[in-house]
Amino acid sequence: MSKIEWTDKTWNPITGCTKQSSGCQHCYAEVMARRLKAMGLEKYQNGFQLTLHPDTLEEPVGWHKGHNIFVCSMSDLFHKDVPFEYIDRMMEVINRTPQHRYQILTKRAERMAEYFASHPVPANVWLGVTVECQATKQRIESLRSITSAPIRFLSCEPLLEDLGQLDLQNIDWVIVGGESGPKARPMKKEWALNIQQQTEAHGAAFFFKQWGTWGSDGIKRNKHANGKVLDGKVVQQMPELNSRHRSNYSGLPSSIFSPR
Repeated sequence: MSKIEWTDKTWNPITGCTKQSSGCQHCYAEVMARRLKAMGLEKYQNGFQLTLHPDTLEEPVGWHKGHNIFVCSMSDLFHKDVPFEYIDRMMEVINRTPQHRYQILTKRAERMAEYFASHPVPANVWLGVTVECQATKQRIESLRSITSAPIRFLSCEPLLEDLGQLDLQNIDWVIVGGESGPKARPMKKEWALNIQQQTEAHGAAFFFKQWGTWGSDGIKRNKHANGKVLDGKVVQQMPELNSRHRSNYSGLPSSIFSPR
């Protein structure tokens, strides 16, 4: 099982990446990959250098119970060095395993839009982009351009500044979280509340993952001690099936969505 609160499992047919924006500065995956390499794990012998692992493509086929699966938690599926032909192979596995929900999150929103301009989005795929600061808000437009996506979501983690006004039209889910680690940058309460208020006004699901290394009181401590309470509440909603999605999900079990 995954330790990431908004998913059940991770699937990593690709590992390694390169930095794309300010949210990458203290990348958890890079730290973990180096640690796993030092432990001698064969899959991470290249450290954080981008590496394809075709031997793991069939992994979800063996998971018979339906799961929320975070795709490429240790990389970015739409990195420029991942061939579209390899992504095709991953989509073929996704189409063969309709019992799962695949959560694809990228910082390469334009390349994701380019791919899906000529490829159908599988009915059991949720597409998301990371929006950690003002400079990355344009990723939302690339995501919104993929009109066939059953679920579109934003990950505002690590949230590095006030994002101001967001255009959340056709966005179904927004995740917010602070940064973790010894060099983590603090997140202010009002930044998270601003996103929560806009998300709820739009009618989308809001998921506050964590404060991270810096608490709501501005004190640096263990992320578990800081917890996940925002303004007195734990709010961890999942997206719901609505009329915009129903035709995409015909024939799939109604239990694929968790209620808010």
